[in-house]
Amino acid sequence: MRTENYRKWLAAQNYQGGTITAQMHRAGRVEEHYGDLDALYAEDKLEQLIQELTYTTQDRRNNRPNETKIPFEGNAYNNLASYRDAVRRYRRFLEDDIENIEPEVVVLDDAPEPEAKPQTIGLEKDMQAAIRQNIGQIEQGLRITDNGRERSVETGFIDITAEDSDSTPVVIELKTGVAGQRAVAQILSYIGSVMEEEGTDNVRGILIASEFDRKARAAAKVVPNLTLMRYKFSFQFFPE
Repeated sequence: MRTENYRKWLAAQNYQGGTITAQMHRAGRVEEHYGDLDALYAEDKLEQLIQELTYTTQDRRNNRPNETKIPFEGNAYNNLASYRDAVRRYRRFLEDDIENIEPEVVVLDDAPEPEAKPQTIGLEKDMQAAIRQNIGQIEQGLRITDNGRERSVETGFIDITAEDSDSTPVVIELKTGVAGQRAVAQILSYIGSVMEEEGTDNVRGILIASEFDRKARAAAKVVPNLTLMRYKFSFQFFPE
């Protein structure tokens, strides 16, 4: 495991010190009993390990014992969910790390210098922080239930998990720019995962983007528990 780089990555995701320590500990425990996470990622992107650590609501109802290599006491559903979350989070770190590796640029004599890469703004993270602070603007009565961090489910990481005034789970997904059919499919997969984990068919979704293309709008029309919302920016300038 790339310990120091992973610790820095977690800090860059705005996790607090206690959460970083817990994530590092859980990933270390998994690695202790299953081997190097980097090597396992190279084999199958950690898919088999994640499957090994999966413990469903049906398993909980059947009181299935802990059949993994990781020894622990207490609730198998909650314990394995935390270890599975740690593995998924480490996989996300590795994928981000791979995406950020820049190809080597060879500059020949008299060749024009490469253009500077434009700076990008972490708009989605800024949106998430703003919505968390003003969740009532999305819908009156919404209450955040994910303890301030993205919830890990079988199909990925949910931007914000909340609960409405009727105590119905609400999955909130944020997209910068125009959202298409793929964004609808993504939030539906998150809704399905929450349904399975919570043991209920009553889960809602809110997809937020600056705009939606025709395919996204058409797909959303046949999903009664999915709401599309658009965001706008409003800048104000003040002299010093």
